[in-house]
Amino acid sequence: MARMHKVLWSDVAEKDLIGTIEYIAADSATNALKIFQKIKAAASRLHSSPYHGRIVPELKQFGLLQYRELIITPWRVIYRVSQTSVYVLSVIDARRNVEDILLDRLIKQKI
Repeated sequence: MARMHKVLWSDVAEKDLIGTIEYIAADSATNALKIFQKIKAAASRLHSSPYHGRIVPELKQFGLLQYRELIITPWRVIYRVSQTSVYVLSVIDARRNVEDILLDRLIKQKI
């Protein structure tokens, strides 16, 4: 049987998700709820398959291979796997300048 990982959300990732959902809810509460459920469901599946997501391409070029992502178009859920846990670090709208956001959050702040 495969080892189960605990999925933990960072404060930053929770704020990202809440901000996204609040923005969408201004137009459609129903759509916001569907997107919230879709993102949370995708992240929760990481407990059984933590390496399902790809290595973040913008970080790979810097040799940072420990960060992975799930694509839930147009959002990118960035996470890192440890021995027994998966840490969800960010939920980013891929239409934004993702490289600048990631470099600021993951390198400068050393998350």
